[in-house]
Amino acid sequence: MSKTFDLPDTIPVFPLPGALLLPRSHLPLHLFEPRYLQMLDDVLKTEHRLIGMVQPYGKDQRLHSIGCAGRVTAFSETDDGRYMITMAGRSRFRISNEVDGFTPYRRCKVSWQGFERDLGPAEVDETFDRHKFMRALERYFTEENLATDWDSLQEADDELLINSLSMLCPFEPEDKQALLEAPSLTTRRETLTTLIEYTLRGGSAEEIMQ
Repeated sequence: MSKTFDLPDTIPVFPLPGALLLPRSHLPLHLFEPRYLQMLDDVLKTEHRLIGMVQPYGKDQRLHSIGCAGRVTAFSETDDGRYMITMAGRSRFRISNEVDGFTPYRRCKVSWQGFERDLGPAEVDETFDRHKFMRALERYFTEENLATDWDSLQEADDELLINSLSMLCPFEPEDKQALLEAPSLTTRRETLTTLIEYTLRGGSAEEIMQ
């Protein structure tokens, strides 16, 4: 298992509403603002190549206390100077404080304590009723007019399935934060199921009213 001491105490953070990164998952991002292009240039010069994904909230773009750091594993530059990058989720963190400095992007001092499980092997959800879950998921995708590769979902292991859906489904930013902060895969699956069922109940209610 990786140790926490190889993770830096200060990392750049990318506040992006609705964008969720989870440990052992991958997130593609499109960077085009000058401050984030500078952030990427600086990060690529470091050994860890970590960027912290954090949900902002409120008019003053305050940061939630818990985010997830990802390592830049691939990047490509477009003809007009933008970057397409892929981040591999490494570990969640808790923000200690935001760092004042001369960089155009935000940086934070962070603690990795309490998230040691993120650095270990993939989790398993022992109580997962996949058949029941997939039936609800199919209704949800129909309700939301979403498309997916159902064969790939069926073949995915528990963690890949639950984390991928948590990241990709169009939930509100606060719901994404709840999925991020779930202490275990089972808790995340329960939260995900609740969000799906809530959406389905809302859709059913609207159909009845019509």
